[in-house]
Amino acid sequence: MQREAIWTEKYRPRKLEEVSGQETIIRNLQSYVKRRNLPHLIFSGPAGVGKTAAAVAMAHEFYADTWAENFTELNASDERGIEVVRNTIKNFARTMPIGNAAFKIIFLDEADALTDAAQSALRRTMERYSGTCRFILSCNYSSKIIEPIQSRCSVYRFKPLSYDAIASRAKYIADTEGLTLSDDALRAITYVSMGDMRRAINALQSAAVLSSEIKPEMLYEITATARPDEVEALIETAMAGEFLDALDKLGVMIDKGISGDEILAQMHRLAIKMDIPARQKVELMDRIGETDYRITEGANERIQLDALIASLCLVFGSSEQG
Repeated sequence: MQREAIWTEKYRPRKLEEVSGQETIIRNLQSYVKRRNLPHLIFSGPAGVGKTAAAVAMAHEFYADTWAENFTELNASDERGIEVVRNTIKNFARTMPIGNAAFKIIFLDEADALTDAAQSALRRTMERYSGTCRFILSCNYSSKIIEPIQSRCSVYRFKPLSYDAIASRAKYIADTEGLTLSDDALRAITYVSMGDMRRAINALQSAAVLSSEIKPEMLYEITATARPDEVEALIETAMAGEFLDALDKLGVMIDKGISGDEILAQMHRLAIKMDIPARQKVELMDRIGETDYRITEGANERIQLDALIASLCLVFGSSEQG
């Protein structure tokens, strides 16, 4: 069995129909291919949900054998200045398409990293060369793209991938690679991925290096993710006022190399689903958000996590620990 190739590339969709979890967007993109025409586009959404995959798959369907000559992918975060627009982008846009293609496609990843000056220059380039080139801008937040560009593009908002979308693709890859993937392992993959297909596939490949039988424990360890039941037990212990026990549970997670950001993100995910009164859920979310803000602003991570546990004990606890 060969596992040398990076699976995120090996299993990258080559057709739009292979892109998982974005059915409505894919139908619209397929209609562009069918009509052999394309407006400028903005793909917005979190990482690993299919933005790049959709752009590359669409280029394959538009151009077939000449797709590499008529499609270029640039990362705006590598060069944020105006020169990348004036030189690299303009030079590609001004040349005529190859073969029978009516236009070229420039895919600009992380376009929200471009400075306002660079975006203004990009707008002028989009206007000037719209006859021979179409632009697809990919970003996490479309609000960071200046309004003159937004008004010239059709905006597609990619959503985090569902359990079914990630589970289906993970099972397909596991079957192709000859791996044994139980239902518990599938649930673990979807949990650690947090709606990110790239993260799910990377976790699966890393686990496959250790064994052909994928187990949930392997996936949690590889991705430095706490088990959901561990995080829920931490929250419940703190809310019960058992401060020292809660600190011990937190310490075990930190000793496993799980970051404070990850612990807070998991607490947030589970807090929403916990079967507790709405008022308690509001208090819990408020304190998790406050701790996240303090850590983001540079406060000591361990102190803030300990303080979060302490505050949960004070607010919810019915007993005191000496």
